[in-house]
Amino acid sequence: METNKTFTMIKPDAVANGHIGAILDHITKGGFKITALKYTYLSPEKAGEFYAVHKERPFYADLVKFMSSGPIVAAILEKENAVADFRTLIGATDPSKAEAGTIRALFAKSIDANAVHGSDSDENAAIEGSFFFSAFEKF
Repeated sequence: METNKTFTMIKPDAVANGHIGAILDHITKGGFKITALKYTYLSPEKAGEFYAVHKERPFYADLVKFMSSGPIVAAILEKENAVADFRTLIGATDPSKAEAGTIRALFAKSIDANAVHGSDSDENAAIEGSFFFSAFEKF
């Protein structure tokens, strides 16, 4: 079920550091069209719900705490081969291992505060996008 949509979040660290505009610019220059965009806040409950897939992992509590520590920017992006191309654009989860010029190499501080989330599959992109956006907010 390959689609041309993916989901991203600019995480609280990158928002707090003033990188929203630069990251969105990087995304659009990477050939992505933004089809939904929202500046919002995840409560601990909503962050826990979004990351429920990791509930049994040792980092879950810290992840929920971090993701509810400040505002985020959620977005649905469109481009052919969107999921794979966006994962390439953002770089490795650990910014010290991310290729030069990727979003995480440019804007992330650590493996935990890694600036952006990117969906890992077409199925998850659809689920994650629908978590944040109603049908009326998707274009």
